[in-house]
Amino acid sequence: MTPADESSAEATTEVRLRIAVPEDAPLVLDVIHRAFGARPAVDPPADALGDTVEDVVARMETGETILAEVDGHPAASLVVSDPVPGSGMGREQDRVAGIHRVSVLPGFRQVGLAGRIIRAAILMAVDLDATHIELLSRREFPQNRHLWESHGFQADREVELGWIMRRELPVRELAASREEMQALGSRIARVLRPGDLVIASGGLGAGKTTLTQGLAEGLDVEGSVISPTFVISRIHRSRSGGPDLVHVDAYRLGSAVEVEDLDLAASAPNAITLVEWGVGMAEGLSDSALRIDIQRSPDPEDETRTVLIWGEGQRWVHDSLREALAGAGSHNNHRGRA
Repeated sequence: MTPADESSAEATTEVRLRIAVPEDAPLVLDVIHRAFGARPAVDPPADALGDTVEDVVARMETGETILAEVDGHPAASLVVSDPVPGSGMGREQDRVAGIHRVSVLPGFRQVGLAGRIIRAAILMAVDLDATHIELLSRREFPQNRHLWESHGFQADREVELGWIMRRELPVRELAASREEMQALGSRIARVLRPGDLVIASGGLGAGKTTLTQGLAEGLDVEGSVISPTFVISRIHRSRSGGPDLVHVDAYRLGSAVEVEDLDLAASAPNAITLVEWGVGMAEGLSDSALRIDIQRSPDPEDETRTVLIWGEGQRWVHDSLREALAGAGSHNNHRGRA
């Protein structure tokens, strides 16, 4: 193998994430040993330093190994283990996946690789039908705990070597029709409160506006919700004293600065602000956001959409979105207010 020089991080032209296969085990092992070997020594030493090719292959049989390559060179990896039932504190119904062997080569720690493989691990755990995900953050590396907290993890319990960090995974919903997408939007409306920011993503025709129509129905606001592409944003006033809906389409905007120029801060505290095409554009509007990603089926004949929903930031740390959405589904589609 010809390893990437640390200086190559500055000349990155391509980052590729993929699922490693047994033939990749020597590459993965090299990344693990080099990444863990570059860390300050700890007592007891990290088990990863004693890993063998056989160990790497064995983990591939009980989970998935994500390998990140920069310009074709292995640069980072981690393992997502298959989910197991939770235990204690009423968690028997949880399915908990684990993150292990988080390895980023030193030369690539400043180019966002850690964040990319962590996000990939979260989505992989969703695919494995987990409800939560956990990992060990060692006490000697407080900066690592801060990294995990920035990705929605919280210290769940203290153990001998540090803390078990835990987070709820995105909720996955299926919508097989326009009506089901609108019904999902109405359910989401019930978990929102004034000041919330919603960032909706998905390709053209994925159903972002259709979901927003259901959300508007659940909020009981005025006016027909259509794509605001040409007027950029619309405000739909509440009929019944609840929050207004500010519907924004960032598709034609070129930067986050242009989003800020819309002066949404004036309406945000008393409204629900939903931004279509808002990834990388709308995050500056709030320190918390509800993320909604709508994915179309690869089969052009299949109208089913897969919708991933998750909360980021302090607003969502202590609220179980999964439980809230399940509870919202037990009501009628309209939000009643006195």
